[in-house]
Amino acid sequence: MTHSVEDILPILKEASQKIMEVYHSFDPEKDITIKGDDSPLTRADKNSHEVIVAALQRLRPDIAILSEENTEELVDRTSLEFLWCIDPLDGTKEFIKKKQDFCINIALLKNGKAIEGYVAVPAKNEFYWAVEGHGAFKEDAEGKRSEIKVKSFKASDKNLKIAASASHRNQETNDFIEVFEEPELKSMGSALKFLKIAEGEVDIYPRIAPTMEWDTAGPQIILEEAGGSVLHYETKQPLRYNKENLLNPYFIAIGGGELSW
Repeated sequence: MTHSVEDILPILKEASQKIMEVYHSFDPEKDITIKGDDSPLTRADKNSHEVIVAALQRLRPDIAILSEENTEELVDRTSLEFLWCIDPLDGTKEFIKKKQDFCINIALLKNGKAIEGYVAVPAKNEFYWAVEGHGAFKEDAEGKRSEIKVKSFKASDKNLKIAASASHRNQETNDFIEVFEEPELKSMGSALKFLKIAEGEVDIYPRIAPTMEWDTAGPQIILEEAGGSVLHYETKQPLRYNKENLLNPYFIAIGGGELSW
């Protein structure tokens, strides 16, 4: 089971348009509500969620959808062979701050593994995708499509480019980064950290802090198909999905090099 990018790209573009409509007229007083976990939810999250869910249901009514905005609705989802895993607006905090590093993430899971990934960067009109075994690709703002690849590096290299979260960075992450010789830190939010590794602009992204499955599933398969990896911090195995607990373990995303930690 694989889908063409022509199936999914129109969905991403419509959802991106809905997000940018809110972005350009954003009013914090009217457009933000607070969820039960104290995280912000914007009108853009809701509008994007509605577009994506409706479109995926039309495309594949036989596949259930796990979205950040509907986690309570799926019963016995861990027994499903196939499952969509989506984040309608990854980087809500960056969106609220009127930054540009927020994304839309869509992944198709098969038995807990991401086999397709689609990510939009709405503020830049850029789109990334990968299907297992077929490489990773980008469409830029002009509509030009190209295959993307990670950059090779050695752990001993000077000035390695390391992505750091724009909103979440702790002492454990700083300790990991300090091992490298004069690393160049790149602060950015959302799935952009994976995408920049996938296209060779960043080398490593350590995430020694909480994330959820919808934050990483789509970006992971894109990075893997570009030649990189997303490895469990303790087991050093690729991240798996559709777990009972949707919280990810800590992980390290790596481009074209090998690390030991």
